[in-house]
Amino acid sequence: MATIDPARRAAIGVERRARSRALLVQAARTLIGKRPVDAITVSDVTDEAGMSKGAFYGHFHDLDALRSAVANELSEELQARIVVYRARTEDPFIKIAIGCLNYIERARREPGWGALAARGIWAFPNVAQEARRRLTEDLDAAAAQDLRAPIKAEIAFDLVVGPVLQAMRSASEGRLSEPDAPPLVAGILRALGLSASEAAASVDAARRILSAQFD
Repeated sequence: MATIDPARRAAIGVERRARSRALLVQAARTLIGKRPVDAITVSDVTDEAGMSKGAFYGHFHDLDALRSAVANELSEELQARIVVYRARTEDPFIKIAIGCLNYIERARREPGWGALAARGIWAFPNVAQEARRRLTEDLDAAAAQDLRAPIKAEIAFDLVVGPVLQAMRSASEGRLSEPDAPPLVAGILRALGLSASEAAASVDAARRILSAQFD
């Protein structure tokens, strides 16, 4: 009779546990992309994942713990996709354009992710907080360089995030094509104080930086 090494048995258990947890998180991500977070129940998640409630509670104390796991993943994803590209320019408006274009394009290419992100930024405070922090840094840098007229950070956040989230939602639903994004982002930059030519130049620069990703 073959014996299984105890260390290998333990490793198999860890792998299975990681897979089952990942299935629950993915189920929650899928559901959040379709309906309000508060409308999702444990039964909804376990049904979507094809798992039992016992399995759910073996990983998460409650729905808040699961939501936190989804929020942490989403926050990391939102950062990871643009940090390298933002580092390629010192211009704060090009940085803003990079973020806007990147998120809209990813939503167009990955509809499920786009639906999740569009809902998640409002649903999860820590995700919105990180987006607000980064935008505030860019606007402070622009003000320090006298690149725009002063504007309150909260107003600027609404001017940027509102249109981008709507565009992401439209892109995830197949109602926004690739050529639609640049003029939309240019309009956002104009709302932040750039002239039409400055906004267009910033968007063009952002597209060049991102081109390696989207090619």
